[in-house]
Amino acid sequence: MRDEDRVAAARRSLLELLSEDGHLLPGSVIDRMMRCGKPNCRCTGDEGALHGPYHQWGYSRGGSRHTRRLSDAQLERYGPEIERGRRLSELLAALEDAELTWVERAEGWGA
Repeated sequence: MRDEDRVAAARRSLLELLSEDGHLLPGSVIDRMMRCGKPNCRCTGDEGALHGPYHQWGYSRGGSRHTRRLSDAQLERYGPEIERGRRLSELLAALEDAELTWVERAEGWGA
């Protein structure tokens, strides 16, 4: 694929995502198993008896990292928006790569 075609395809993919209804939320969700910290709880000595899973959403804002615990209902409500935000990041990275490849080849920089 020519560099110009690759740039155009990356831009189209980005525009398609941005034209969809719905929000875009940054970050990612992980499921965690945790100890509660109570000395007499079964989770203290048994790895298989940890509490959870708990859904944890992490994102950066203004140079700070934030973490929020999500309920099952919140994950169901915001999960698609977080996934769209992840897709946005991927598409922006692909566009950036295509643009950099284009200028490097145009100027004869690189291999």
